[in-house]
Amino acid sequence: MLPFKIGAFCLSMRGDDLMGVAYSDSAYRAWEIACDLSRKLHIVYCDRPYASVLACAPRMYDDLWTGGKCAYKTESVIADGGELVIYAPHITEVSYTHGRVLDAIGYHTRDFFLARWDEYKDYPWGVIAHSTHVRGIGSYEGGVERPRIRVKLATGIPRERCERINLEFVDHRSIDKAEWQGSPDRLFVDHAGEMLYRLADPPEWQRSDE
Repeated sequence: MLPFKIGAFCLSMRGDDLMGVAYSDSAYRAWEIACDLSRKLHIVYCDRPYASVLACAPRMYDDLWTGGKCAYKTESVIADGGELVIYAPHITEVSYTHGRVLDAIGYHTRDFFLARWDEYKDYPWGVIAHSTHVRGIGSYEGGVERPRIRVKLATGIPRERCERINLEFVDHRSIDKAEWQGSPDRLFVDHAGEMLYRLADPPEWQRSDE
């Protein structure tokens, strides 16, 4: 809406390393060029979906609000009916800022909230969006919610609170990360949340999202 051109320098980084600089007197064009490079730097393409994914959250994610990126970045490579296990024994809180809201609304699919919008419309929409991003896509028909995948927490959050927010509990002490790393049918993701995982040949529902 500004009556003059806006230029931009857009940087593409890998960790602390500068991988590219895009400049244009059109901010949109500079951003587009940087995004093209980011697709090569920050996306891991998988040849097939996995029945199970173990997403290990780094310690910089100190609650599920931030650790939810483990779900955002890996759901696309989980097969229908598969499971995502967020492994983070150090996480003991759902959200230091929005925990009470999430205790009230839980984690649900987008279709669940849309079908019952009058009931949930007065809650903060950003918190609702986080809820749907962690829970993933699914359907809600005839009063029954059917998430596409199962989401399990192997964290320091107690079982009763996991059940209250509509996520499954796993005792993190029962997980052997070495077993996951050696399995061809399961995907082990260390430092989950930093790279986006996508299928090289995505299904239609992923194509329509882009």
